[in-house]
Amino acid sequence: MALKKVKGNIERMFDKNLTDLVRGIRNNKENEAKYISQCMEDIKQELRQDNLAVKSNAIAKLTYLQMLGYDISWAGFNIIEVMSSNKFTLKRIGYLAASQSFHCDSELLMLTTNMIRKELNSQNQYEAGLALTSLSCYISTDLARDLSNDILTLLSSTKPYIRKKAVLMMYKVFLKYPEALRPAFPRLKEKLEDPDPGVQSAAVNVVCELARKNPKNYLSLAPVFFKLMTTSTNNWMLIKIIKLFGALTPLEPRLGKKLIEPLTNLIHSTSAMSLLYECINTVIAVLISISSGMPNHAASIQLCVQKLRILIEDSDQNLKYLGLLAMSKILKTHPKSVQAHKDLILQCMEDKDESIRLRALDLLYGMVSKKNLMEIVKKLMVHMDKAEGTVYRDELLSKIILICSQNNYQFITNFEWYITVLVELAQMEFGSKQGHVIGSQLMDVCIRVQAIRSFAVTEMGQLLEVYTSTSQFTIMQEVLYAAAWLTGEFASELESPENTLRSMLKYKSLPQHIESVFIHNIVKLFAHIMEKHEAAGNYDAILELSDSIACKMNESIKSGELEVQERASTALIIIDIVKEEIAAKNSSKLMDDIEDPLTSQPEELVASEILSLFKGELNPVAPKAQKKVPVPDGLDLDAWINEPIQSESDSDSEPDNTENLFVKSEKLDYGNKYQYEPTEEDIKKNREARKSEQQNNPNYLKGSLDSEQSSNGHDNVETISVAELNLDLPPLRVLGEKRSDKYLNLHKDKTKDKKKNKKKKKHRKSESSSDENLDVAAVVEVKQVMELPEGATLSDSDSDHHRLDDPHRALDIDLDLPPISEVLAKKPPETVDRPQKEKKKSKKKENKGKEKKPEKHKSEKRKKAKVENLLELDKGADGEPKAENKTKKPKKDKKKSKEKGAKSKTKNSTSGYEEALGISTPTKEIYPS
Repeated sequence: MALKKVKGNIERMFDKNLTDLVRGIRNNKENEAKYISQCMEDIKQELRQDNLAVKSNAIAKLTYLQMLGYDISWAGFNIIEVMSSNKFTLKRIGYLAASQSFHCDSELLMLTTNMIRKELNSQNQYEAGLALTSLSCYISTDLARDLSNDILTLLSSTKPYIRKKAVLMMYKVFLKYPEALRPAFPRLKEKLEDPDPGVQSAAVNVVCELARKNPKNYLSLAPVFFKLMTTSTNNWMLIKIIKLFGALTPLEPRLGKKLIEPLTNLIHSTSAMSLLYECINTVIAVLISISSGMPNHAASIQLCVQKLRILIEDSDQNLKYLGLLAMSKILKTHPKSVQAHKDLILQCMEDKDESIRLRALDLLYGMVSKKNLMEIVKKLMVHMDKAEGTVYRDELLSKIILICSQNNYQFITNFEWYITVLVELAQMEFGSKQGHVIGSQLMDVCIRVQAIRSFAVTEMGQLLEVYTSTSQFTIMQEVLYAAAWLTGEFASELESPENTLRSMLKYKSLPQHIESVFIHNIVKLFAHIMEKHEAAGNYDAILELSDSIACKMNESIKSGELEVQERASTALIIIDIVKEEIAAKNSSKLMDDIEDPLTSQPEELVASEILSLFKGELNPVAPKAQKKVPVPDGLDLDAWINEPIQSESDSDSEPDNTENLFVKSEKLDYGNKYQYEPTEEDIKKNREARKSEQQNNPNYLKGSLDSEQSSNGHDNVETISVAELNLDLPPLRVLGEKRSDKYLNLHKDKTKDKKKNKKKKKHRKSESSSDENLDVAAVVEVKQVMELPEGATLSDSDSDHHRLDDPHRALDIDLDLPPISEVLAKKPPETVDRPQKEKKKSKKKENKGKEKKPEKHKSEKRKKAKVENLLELDKGADGEPKAENKTKKPKKDKKKSKEKGAKSKTKNSTSGYEEALGISTPTKEIYPS
């Protein structure tokens, strides 16, 4: 034995410890993988030795390598072996490795059950604490079920260190084994009044986490928590308690009246910003739940808003963000209190932190009214010009559209202003990806607001002219989709449709879906223009337009996109038919005029036949219309329409390599060929050849030798003559001046005139400053009709399905009711024959009918009494609730004596459980026939 110990000590002297491993990895950065693989081999050799100290050293090194991302699952047995060591220093290494590498699905956990139970029952508190800490990282359902009683007994330990860890560990047990919550709840409730503050704080944390799923179970703890909130000085525990009260208040609104005073005292007195934030959040939740019956809640809201302003004005970015977040919650219920701080929110728009700017944007969304809409949008557009970053600009643009379009354009009083704003947003030079949002808004407003249709279509026509004639603005391509569709669909609203058509024919390279819409609406516009020319007998203009359209369609038909090809070919066929009909009409007209112009009869217009293809008004489609389309009976959307045919001969004849089918084999090895680098002589020869080609090219602008020589120096620069170009172009627009500003100035002038009129009329009552009293432009009707499938209705929201990956889903149980398994287990076996049972049932029908009503009243009264006792938070010391209970005892005894006479011996014991749930268990399923 002595020789083995000496041999083991000598081996340990030459072994590398964890420090040597870390030092070696740092020194071998270039060959780190090779060095670690060599260390792995050394560690495997160490794990084969009998000395447990050597094994623990190897496990410590493996733990570090696991943190670097290497898999050590193969060493699970060795880790368990080190965990079972008698020395605490070695045991600690094993438990650390287990917490790092084991998980709840590990197959080796079944070997650790008895070992962990032994550690939990150890007299050494640090060994028990080590086991609890490690177990929390990999506890499984089986371990939670087997060790729940052992952990529960540790709640009554005499050492606070063990009690605190056991309380926290019980939460992990509840998540994996929810059935342990019922027997452990009384013990957990006792720990809320534990003399040790650490244990008390741990119990509060566990109860607050449990209340996230079903807070109704913990309503009975309200007096204990109220006492802790008013007496404790631990800020972190107060935060948890206040959060819990925020979840309990919606269940019992009368509880909120008790909380307002202590919460406002905390808001006034505390200097901890985290506690202040939670107090404000809970006050908001309380005031929402007790919105009626609270007379001075305005003062509490004002206090919260003032404190939040302090948070927002703080230099700490985190506090500023939290202040804006809480302000948005107040905005939902008390918008006027937040609107008074509009200047502060607009200042946050200039903050360097993008998250704060986005949060301020969300606040502005709720602060908008009919009075300040134009002003807020103007400031946002100015801010967009200065803003940096495409992501933030896209968010700004989408927020502007959301602000204006919310609640079916509720706050827009002048739709001409809104159309102008959308056009200006489309012309901003920053390449936004929100073009489809602007386009959909233009189409939605034009379709739903009929009064603005002519103005909007005119703006779209001008937009198309700007796109094709000048490059001053880079218009978003998705907006051109809307412009082309609107001008084609509502061509009758255009002042000069022919100019718009010629502008559309000059379109440049566009995406497939936009070019398809251009082609389709060119035909619409052509049909509308042709109707006027045909009625006037101007057939030559129709033929000239037809040739222009056919020329453009011949270009589009060569497109690589199938949709564009199909639209272009369809348009060409229509144009060819129109040409034939118009040519025939023109010749017949000439013949009629020669023969007898008076007897010629009016013929049916060709344009009317084409316009009939586009007849009918389109309504906006509801957002969820596609989901509400019913699937016909017998239709399987997942089944093959035609099953794919696979023949063996075809599959065998196909070549294995189908890549590069249209590339010659000679060109495939271009990457491996040597690329020739030209010398200086080759470069000179190429330059001379290029110059001679330019001299011989008549289309190339050539200069004299003097100009070429002067181009190398700067002597003759001043002698270059400057020619004036007389171009017929529209005047250059200044970006700083926006057309939407004139609507804002008109709006301000109206408000000023109204204020002057108010001052003159002093004898009248002062008018309120609400949006309804503001005399703005006439109310414009917005269409509310939306297309839906037959028989479908528009629902506000889809059905919410519970998340299956929610770890708290298993905790959604009612602690007031016993588990169903226990209730069913208490039912007596069937010893009476069925016929005798039916005879007894007929005798008991009358008694049961009399019993049900008193029992229902009794259960309701019990619930009411329980809630009233919970609300007497400040009467616990006086003992008034106890006196009330004493006065109610005689009544209960009388009721019990009456019920005993009516009850039969074979009454089911589950009646109280079933009545509390409001269900009745079917007897046919329980009792076999």
